[in-house]
Amino acid sequence: MLKASCLALAIGLGALAPAALAEESGADRVVATVNGQPITLGQMILMRQSMTDPMAQQLPDQAMWDMMLDQLIRQTAVAEAAEDSAGLRAQIELQRRNAMATATVSRLAEVEPSDEAIAAAYDRLFGDAEPTTEYNAAHILVETEEEAAEIKAQIDEGADFGDVAEQRSTGPSGPNRGDLGWFSADQMVPPFAEAVAAMQPGEVSDPVQTEFGWHVIRLSETRLREAPGIAEIRDQLVQMVLRESVEAEIQRLVTEAEVQRVEGIDPAQINDATLLEAE
Repeated sequence: MLKASCLALAIGLGALAPAALAEESGADRVVATVNGQPITLGQMILMRQSMTDPMAQQLPDQAMWDMMLDQLIRQTAVAEAAEDSAGLRAQIELQRRNAMATATVSRLAEVEPSDEAIAAAYDRLFGDAEPTTEYNAAHILVETEEEAAEIKAQIDEGADFGDVAEQRSTGPSGPNRGDLGWFSADQMVPPFAEAVAAMQPGEVSDPVQTEFGWHVIRLSETRLREAPGIAEIRDQLVQMVLRESVEAEIQRLVTEAEVQRVEGIDPAQINDATLLEAE
């Protein structure tokens, strides 16, 4: 079917040289030429992969083939009419380098980290980690110390903490009866974290000032969170090791590259777009 399509195209265009029909394998196989410029199966595959139009995705293979080949023929013919310029040459070179760099990074990222590398990364993160205390608390946030003291007195006299939070708290947790759920000390601003760490479950704090205002805090319970098991976070560790190995290889390539910087060029020239118009 592919050879028949190419022959039909050659008859229609009257432009295919015999060399374009030479037996080639894989993505380099020529499916058409335009003024001697080859269009390859690889280009067709890449174009197919880039298509996101749901309607196009439903086309039969032959219809998709014909549509893409027509587009690539048009593109190649129009590209032939482009006028050479410094800007065009720069753009083509940047795109070439970007494609090659992307291919290199993709290849490096395909290497599956060894179990030893994953275990080493885990030990680096959690080898010396101590269990972390987490707190389950609620709070009532108001603007002034006087309001906070008044609310603390109400709670001490038997008012329901959640009811008061719904009525008085200006914080986003107010509608949820002041509930903050579980958190660790490093997730809160220091004065709040210090106050909670000094409390016992069931205790209600005196007014505590932070950058957000004045808080009355009720600590419900505490728990110790152990470090996660290696199996639990294996996927995250794999990604971390991959990022580190790719970055290390990039740094090696850059370090070993022979780089010569040209001095004396006015950096203001990067703003001169007229330079791109030169032939």
